[in-house]
Amino acid sequence: MTTPSDAAAGKPGLAISPLAVPLPALGEVRGVRLAIGRAGFYKHQRNDLLLMAFDEGTTAAGVFTKHNVGSAPVDWCKAALAKTGGENVRGLIVNAGCANSFTGEPGALAAQRTAEGVASLLDAAAHQVVCASTGVIGVVLDDSKITPQLPALAAGLRSDAWTAAAAAIMTTDTFPKGAVRACEIDGVTVTLAGICKGSGMIAPNMATMLAFAATDAAIAPAVLQTLVREVTARTFNAVTVDGDRSTNDTFLLFATAKAGHARITDAADPRLSGFKAALESLALDLAQQLVRDGEGATRFVKVKIT
Repeated sequence: MTTPSDAAAGKPGLAISPLAVPLPALGEVRGVRLAIGRAGFYKHQRNDLLLMAFDEGTTAAGVFTKHNVGSAPVDWCKAALAKTGGENVRGLIVNAGCANSFTGEPGALAAQRTAEGVASLLDAAAHQVVCASTGVIGVVLDDSKITPQLPALAAGLRSDAWTAAAAAIMTTDTFPKGAVRACEIDGVTVTLAGICKGSGMIAPNMATMLAFAATDAAIAPAVLQTLVREVTARTFNAVTVDGDRSTNDTFLLFATAKAGHARITDAADPRLSGFKAALESLALDLAQQLVRDGEGATRFVKVKIT
C-alpha cells in the first residue's frame, strides 16, 4: 500500500493524477466507423450519443453485469447476441445520462425502438444491433431524444473518431479512457482499439462500466466469447473503487475480419497467442484507467494474493 511519503516522492503509478493519464492517439480499426452526437440527456452542452457501425461479417461477444436487476440494454444485448450467434453484428448505439435500468417493459420497448432505428439506417435487422446505456437508474430511456439524431449520426460515421467516442460515453468520469494495441496473426498486422467509462460504483464483477473494443482480426464468435470471459476475469473483474456494483456493466468485443488472415475458430489455436496478449494488455490498461479515475481516489493500490 502507498503512503503519503510515496506520493510526495513522486513515485510513478502511486499517487493518482488523472491529467497524467492522457488518452492515447487512437488509430483506425478496419471495418469500424464511429459517430457522436447530442440527444440532450444532460442540461449542459455535451455529446451523449455514440454510434458504431461495423462492416458485414463482423463477429461479436460480450460479458455483462451479474446484478440480479440488470437493465433493458443488457437484456437486449444478451437476446441479440443469442439470436445472431454473434455473427454479422452491424451496429452499437450507446447513450450516456440515462441507464434505462429497473424500468420494466417501457424500458425494454425503448431499447428495442432505439435498436430498430439504428438498424433501419444500417440496412440491418434489429437483432444485429446491440445497445448500451449509462447514467441515472430508474428512469425510462426517452428514445424520442435519440431517434431524431440517428440520421445525422449515420451520415457522420468515420473511422478516426475513437477519441471523441470515449468522451461521449462519460458520465462522472473526469477524463476519457482509451487504449490501442497491435499484434500479428499469420504474419498480418492486426489492430485492437478500445474505450471505456467508469468512475464510481466500481467493484469486482465489473462496475458502472461500459467497455467496447474492436479488432480487424477474423475470429469466430465462440472464440471471442472465450477470450472476453478469460480477459475480463483478470482485468475488469479485478478492480474496485467503492464496493458498489452496477446494473448496466457491459464489455463488448467486435471482430471485423478485415485484416485478411484465415478465420480462427478454435480458442486453443496457437496463432492466437499474440492476440491474447494484446487483448489482455488493452483491457488491463482500460481497467487501470477506471481505478485512476475513481471518485475521490487519491491512491492506486495493487493487491497480490497468494
